[in-house]
Amino acid sequence: MTSIGVILAGGLARRMGGGDKPLVKISGKPILEHVIDRLKPQCAALAINANGDPARFARFGLPVVADSVEGFAGPLAGVLAGMDFAAARGAADVLSAPGDTPFLPADLLSRLQAARKRAGASIAVAASNARTHHAVALWPVALRDELRRALMEEGERRVSAFIAHFANVIVEWPVEPYDPFFNVNRPEDMASAVAIAKEAARG
Repeated sequence: MTSIGVILAGGLARRMGGGDKPLVKISGKPILEHVIDRLKPQCAALAINANGDPARFARFGLPVVADSVEGFAGPLAGVLAGMDFAAARGAADVLSAPGDTPFLPADLLSRLQAARKRAGASIAVAASNARTHHAVALWPVALRDELRRALMEEGERRVSAFIAHFANVIVEWPVEPYDPFFNVNRPEDMASAVAIAKEAARG
């Protein structure tokens, strides 16, 4: 089953002082490049979801898809953009991940696929350290009309609330030697990210 990855890079990064958080460098390369390196071997194709001038992401050589919902509607709008991108390419699923999670597991897609199949669920969601990461999920493209309606007609903005309407399964990952869903939210997270990058390089 073909899955296309969408990297959610459309956030406002308020806690990082604004700007494009995925372009901040860790160990000499942008966070976004770390994310791409993790997802590219797992997906048939990748796209970056971001708004504004797409040229700032040109160096990564990936399509940039903007939200079709106005007003920074959040990660759900990015998932919808990914679904539209995937549908145009005949893909069945979208794997979403935020652009500030540089240490995603190498078995992310395969474990989500397997768990969803076992559970007979529509959506599979990643979790670690007793936290569910709703933006890291495997979505069927078949839900895109319902997602568009939820965003545009119902004003839904909460990823967890939309997922709750459908059969879903939570897939837990270990946090040793590091949490694979660690995300860089604040300037003080940078030191931890650098330490994890060193650990990951050793592994």
